[in-house]
Amino acid sequence: MLSIFIFVLGACIGSFLNVCIYRIPHGESIVFSRSRCKCGAQIPWFLNIPLLSWLLLRGRAYCCGGSIPARYFIVEILTAILFVIVFAVSDSLSKSIIGSGFCSLLLVIAFIDMDTMEIYDIMSVGGMFAGFAISLFFPEWHDEQSGISSLIKSLGGACLGSGLIFWIAVIGEMTFKKEAIGGGDVKLLGTIGAFIGWKGCLFSIFGGCLISTLIFLPSLLIWKLVKIKTFTIPRIIPFAPILVVGSMTYVLCGQNLLEMLL
Repeated sequence: MLSIFIFVLGACIGSFLNVCIYRIPHGESIVFSRSRCKCGAQIPWFLNIPLLSWLLLRGRAYCCGGSIPARYFIVEILTAILFVIVFAVSDSLSKSIIGSGFCSLLLVIAFIDMDTMEIYDIMSVGGMFAGFAISLFFPEWHDEQSGISSLIKSLGGACLGSGLIFWIAVIGEMTFKKEAIGGGDVKLLGTIGAFIGWKGCLFSIFGGCLISTLIFLPSLLIWKLVKIKTFTIPRIIPFAPILVVGSMTYVLCGQNLLEMLL
């Protein structure tokens, strides 16, 4: 019953994350304005139920028949599943809540980056300071007894993470004679470091690249073999989703993986 409750809660949070993903790039309020269809009609509450509404409407708006992107369903079910897993692997309620909030922030950043190729400071810089505050007041998140020692871990992770990706960006720009990694990615890795420390930063970069490669290469092979016309290889690949994949993997099972490898 608890897992079902957490799944439903995650789906509801995922519905709110969809609001953030759409409205933040447009500069709209994520709190005060009602949900609207692309045609301008307000969406009633009974047609805005997470997961169920998209399935029952078969991805079509009730008011105008326009298509509802599958991304809305994907974000909601991803959030629900992540919440269940985070609560399952965490050994305390505070870690469960912080881990779920961190994953929610990462999902918003990743999907906005895929849409706009931008990472907004309100999420990256704001998230970094949120990581510092959480580390100070909830030292158990970093498995520490003292808030000061936990904060030092958080600060060290942010500095190493943002510094490492900054120099990767500098070397990439010198090599390719153009910007290889944006400033938003530098700040994002600082946020990741503030939450999960320097080990989490390294895992996010290298683990994220490895996992993303394992996903991308089969997709490329299928495209070559089947020649799917709707599948095109982007010339510029957003880096935030790669970091997000790595950092989420670290939150869920990364520490166990490191212990097995080391």
